[in-house]
Amino acid sequence: MRGKTVVITGASSGIGAAAAGQLAELGATVAVVGRSPEKTRAVAQRIGGQPHPVDYGRLDDVHRLAGDLLAAYERIDILANNAGAIFTARTISADGHEMTFQVNHLAPFLLTNLLLSRLAAAPGGARVINTASGAYRHARLDLDDLDGARRPQQQAYPASKLATILFTRELARRTDGTGITASAFHPGVVRTDIGRDSRVFRVMNSSLGRFVLPAPGRGAEPLLHLATLADPQLLNGTYFSRLRPEEPANEQARDPRLARQLWDASAQLTGV
Repeated sequence: MRGKTVVITGASSGIGAAAAGQLAELGATVAVVGRSPEKTRAVAQRIGGQPHPVDYGRLDDVHRLAGDLLAAYERIDILANNAGAIFTARTISADGHEMTFQVNHLAPFLLTNLLLSRLAAAPGGARVINTASGAYRHARLDLDDLDGARRPQQQAYPASKLATILFTRELARRTDGTGITASAFHPGVVRTDIGRDSRVFRVMNSSLGRFVLPAPGRGAEPLLHLATLADPQLLNGTYFSRLRPEEPANEQARDPRLARQLWDASAQLTGV
């Protein structure tokens, strides 16, 4: 990874922080992107990278982040869209969107599009790696209700991760031949702080959870695998369950027409 630049979002803790450290050890220049300025700065100092705080609850802050990244790095070889959140109570962002959908889909969609030209210019090709979740299997996406006004809040996270897989497949289609490849992965169940306000988070980080569940480093293994894969073109657009390529089990996740429609709707919602 020496000489390559990697942007990792959600890197102030958990899977992102673990992956950032591992990629830095392999010689990469790592842009550490995170929600908490203090935690993001601490991770960056520990691995020798640069901190880039951002609030995904504000799309104008995503624009600001993209500008900062373009100014700071002449090349971007890997964009790891790893930031994510679970909101158990329906919350509306400053942009008027349901927060789970914005943080997990709209913000990374916007950031990726704002960085596409820099990614396309990377010597030897660039990779976009999206952190998905096996929760997509139980999701259904309604293009007329992307912000989930008509669905139970507990379905917001699975729907956002279904959107991640559709985004990955459509990005791979649209960038075919440009040198950019896209892939998504399920990290497995590991201890993270993704659902800070949820009962699940409290259980995961309890004494029992720390004993039973793997540390975030295990969840970072698929990201590291995809970042260092010898020929990513062979698996462009692929979804991985951990380290294994897998055809998505959800029928909607395999629908190319839905993927195109979601892209168009997301472009309209983000103004790209």
